[in-house]
Amino acid sequence: MAETNIMVIAGEPSGDALAAELVQALRAEAEFHCHPAKPDLRFFGAGGPKMAAAGVELAVDMTQHAVIGLWEVIKSYGKFRRIFHELLDLAEQRRPDLLVCVDFSGFNRRFAHALRAKAAKSGGQWNPRIVQYVSPQVWASRPGRATKMAEDYDLLLTIFPFEKDWYAQRAPSLKVEFVGHPMLDRFEVQSSKFKVQSSGSLPEVLLLPGSRAGELKRHLPVMVDAAKQIAAGMDVTFRMVLPSEELAPLVFLEFVRRLGLRVRLVGPPNAKDATHYAQQLIPQFQIQVGHLDAALRSATIAIASTGTVTMECALFNVPTVALYKTSWSTYQIGKRIVTVKFLAMPNLLADEMVFPEFVQDAATGEKIAEAAVDLLRHPSARGEIQSKLGDIIASLGAAGANVRAAKAVWSLLGRGDRGSESAKVAAR
Repeated sequence: MAETNIMVIAGEPSGDALAAELVQALRAEAEFHCHPAKPDLRFFGAGGPKMAAAGVELAVDMTQHAVIGLWEVIKSYGKFRRIFHELLDLAEQRRPDLLVCVDFSGFNRRFAHALRAKAAKSGGQWNPRIVQYVSPQVWASRPGRATKMAEDYDLLLTIFPFEKDWYAQRAPSLKVEFVGHPMLDRFEVQSSKFKVQSSGSLPEVLLLPGSRAGELKRHLPVMVDAAKQIAAGMDVTFRMVLPSEELAPLVFLEFVRRLGLRVRLVGPPNAKDATHYAQQLIPQFQIQVGHLDAALRSATIAIASTGTVTMECALFNVPTVALYKTSWSTYQIGKRIVTVKFLAMPNLLADEMVFPEFVQDAATGEKIAEAAVDLLRHPSARGEIQSKLGDIIASLGAAGANVRAAKAVWSLLGRGDRGSESAKVAAR
């Protein structure tokens, strides 16, 4: 098999994980189609540590630069512009056969458009295929972007069932494949099983403030307010899960500030340090990094930001109170262009408020605590939510999203027929 150069760009920790899984699936698919020859796939681009571990040659660690919200993007414009042109120059030098954009749609669609323009000037010598894995939420705001996507992408791989039909109606020239949700490959499906609290054990409230520093700064004060109010009226335990150790200093500083302390640090505080001060404010409080699946298995309820993690809560059958806060400017623009009724994806898929949801000014510690206490005190309220989660998860299809994604990509490259590819290899 001739060398195949594949450029991969992911911009956030969740995208880094998904891109790494896709790279592994593409290698397996290539080995299947090229047997007995050994495939020669070369991956390079931008992402994070999981992509690097999967064998991607990283030019930029994008996970260090993840931001959310209009104002945060504006403040980081110069940095992203520099990275954009650095990667575009790299693509022009390496001339990949394929560009795979994973989530991170604001950056990736512009990059795909620029790459397409660069390739058009090559006189037909370079014609890369361009794939977007995970649809941007154009169905939630500015749906007109769908037609422009058809110009920039050869293939869109979606993870939610309604998206393929949505694009078929609005951008019929765009090739779209629904591959299923990748979280089904990472975790055993739990949603058909009702949680039973062990006799004598305290209810556990899981706190999931987000994966980016900007999210954490806005959600953490509200979550701590809610936790204090819940703890004042009920005997419960709290567990906060952070996706990376880099976020622990923000949690540490929040609790130190609330305690009115001045602390001299020798090095960056970690989750254990943050737990020490959290317990001075709320005794039954633990902070950990990673191991979200174990935390979800033991949780009675969760309080979570309205991101990907709400789907993981649904998968593990955890009744959840969802919240979202952003900057004033981002919210003012967003409320004028967002067309969906809900922000938490389980609510969108069900087309009803399965998880109580609080956005912006409504996302106060008092309101979130009230909703959480209602779920903690009333097993029937939790059961009503859990009875709907099975259907939501079932709508995502079966496990194997990355395998299906790899097959679709391989087919796009014109290498989906094992027999014909083997014949080409033998001929060489």
